[in-house]
Amino acid sequence: MEIRQDDPNAPYVVDLLALHLRELQGAMEGYAFALDASGLSAPTVTFWTAWEGEALLGFGALKQLDPRHGEVKSMRAAPEARGKGVGRAMLTHIIGEARARGYDRLSLETGTAPLHAPAVSLYRSAGFVPCEAFADYAPSPHNQFFALDLRAR
Repeated sequence: MEIRQDDPNAPYVVDLLALHLRELQGAMEGYAFALDASGLSAPTVTFWTAWEGEALLGFGALKQLDPRHGEVKSMRAAPEARGKGVGRAMLTHIIGEARARGYDRLSLETGTAPLHAPAVSLYRSAGFVPCEAFADYAPSPHNQFFALDLRAR
């Protein structure tokens, strides 16, 4: 699997990103905070895609909240790539990049719907623990928040 920095506006990303946004909006009743291509193109966001040969397996992003704090954004595996380790590979890549940037903390927001259970399991297995809402998020029954202390090895 190859993970490479990419453009969220690239034509090969459009359909998977649209599916991602549609699914989250449907499950989170107006509490989905996934970024669209415009948001993923912001200067504070780095976007990556995962590939196996010519097949797009998924994407993920890292948003800088401040010089010591990052946020995992928009992790998604393509439906045909689920169960192949795409999420774990992308999360490992994002954590490595956050450490390389010198972040002390990596946070994320995700949903509480059953479709989020595999992602939550992945985050917990990587060492993320529940935390309070951060940045501009407000708690709701549709959201949960996790953080990883990057100072701990």
